[in-house]
Amino acid sequence: MRVSVVLCTYTLEEYDHFREAANSVLAQTHEDVELVVVVDGYEDVYDVVADDYGDHPDVQVHCNDENEGLLVSRNRGAEYATGDVVAFIDADAVAAPDWAAELVASYEAHDAIAVGGKMTPRWVAGKPAFLPAEFYWLVGVTHRGFADGEGEVRNTFGSNISFRAEVFGELGGFDPEIGGRKGEKNLQGGETELCARMREEYGEGVWYNPDAVVEHKVFDYRTDPRWLADRAFWQGYSKRAMETILPETGGEEGDFLKHLVTDATPAHARDVVRQPSFASVAQFVMLYVFTALVGAGYLYGTVDYSA
Repeated sequence: MRVSVVLCTYTLEEYDHFREAANSVLAQTHEDVELVVVVDGYEDVYDVVADDYGDHPDVQVHCNDENEGLLVSRNRGAEYATGDVVAFIDADAVAAPDWAAELVASYEAHDAIAVGGKMTPRWVAGKPAFLPAEFYWLVGVTHRGFADGEGEVRNTFGSNISFRAEVFGELGGFDPEIGGRKGEKNLQGGETELCARMREEYGEGVWYNPDAVVEHKVFDYRTDPRWLADRAFWQGYSKRAMETILPETGGEEGDFLKHLVTDATPAHARDVVRQPSFASVAQFVMLYVFTALVGAGYLYGTVDYSA
């Protein structure tokens, strides 16, 4: 099974991170892997990427005519891809050597139409003591309570998700209107929307394989409490937007809230009692601060989309 991995970039400021991501794809243990690089509209970036990777037999390098955004670039990369499976990874991520092999194993074992894996953190600026593991999803990392082992889920993160190429094509790829800032609003969840459409069309979600690992670099700005607060609010807004666009997308959020009440709260309360520290108290408090911020964003979305 041939796997085409789409990797998008647009700036030279983070080129070292892009190279680490690209090289991790080219170092996969699975023998049939293709890397498809899409540069989002910047010729100077394209020239550097082409110099480094243009002659590699397993790499395609393309450049958009203008800057069009991540989801358009991903869709274009999927059009260029020649694999049976099209997978996506971000330029600030690093794939484990057996990532593609694990994806393929899940396709073959479960006849899946889409497979995703686990995102683990690389705390570039140090792990923030106040951030509870239940909210790692704010920084693009698989959170505590996401899934109880291997099995079908609605979607995984966009930096560790893959689809059978024909399924991705039939669905029309990602909706470019989902994702990024539009005025004051920051709508997120391109993979959520796509996977919700996939479930409607095919009756299946994404097969989650926690052994298919991609490491996500968490830079210093992502550990700033103000950035995390903003992220939480707009995640709540985006969840409401997804429910408006596709009403069947809210089940996993309900399960997550149940987990917060029945599992996370007692666990953090025990930590505070047994091992009182700044970290244990801060995480217990932030568990509900972030929940409140997500809820506020959700309510704002409810008002905004009913106006």
